[in-house]
Amino acid sequence: MPTLKIVQTGDPVLRQQARALTAQEIALPGIQMLIALMRDTMRDAPGVGLAAPQIGESLQLVVIEDPVEDPERDRAKVPFHVLVNPTLTLEGDERVEAFEGCLSFAGFSMVVPRARNVTVTALDERGEPVEIKASGWYARILQHEIDHLRGVLCCDRMDARTLTTAENHARHWRTASVSDVKAAVALPQPDE
Repeated sequence: MPTLKIVQTGDPVLRQQARALTAQEIALPGIQMLIALMRDTMRDAPGVGLAAPQIGESLQLVVIEDPVEDPERDRAKVPFHVLVNPTLTLEGDERVEAFEGCLSFAGFSMVVPRARNVTVTALDERGEPVEIKASGWYARILQHEIDHLRGVLCCDRMDARTLTTAENHARHWRTASVSDVKAAVALPQPDE
């Protein structure tokens, strides 16, 4: 199946509040085809999530799949699924900082603080209600993708001093802790 073009930062669609879909719209062949194209585009990129605004469609539609298991990063495999009209609730006060990338901010990585635990309510690809309680990396993916539906990009939430190219992230920071990265890139303190 062909893949879709992923729009990049600066495209106005990425800054809009996406439109909710009705249960009737979800069932339409065009939306079902869009879901399949988004899945294939996400896998081809490769990414772990893709929101409809990222392919130029201002709709509250997200596809997610994470095939990676990495307990050290609080990351578990997440099977493919679809969220329509999701609402996100942050659970508790615990925040975790980690490097994130974005398919619409291609070639860059940045430290973004996110809630460790979330609850999401949404409709699935059949228009059936679902509730997800997620933690760790999966909670991060959900927050990142749902932000896209509200016109928010990870660069809006990042620690600006940690912005790096993907190449430099791999070269300098991949094995460093976030606290070590933040210390290394901290603004110098003025002389007293």
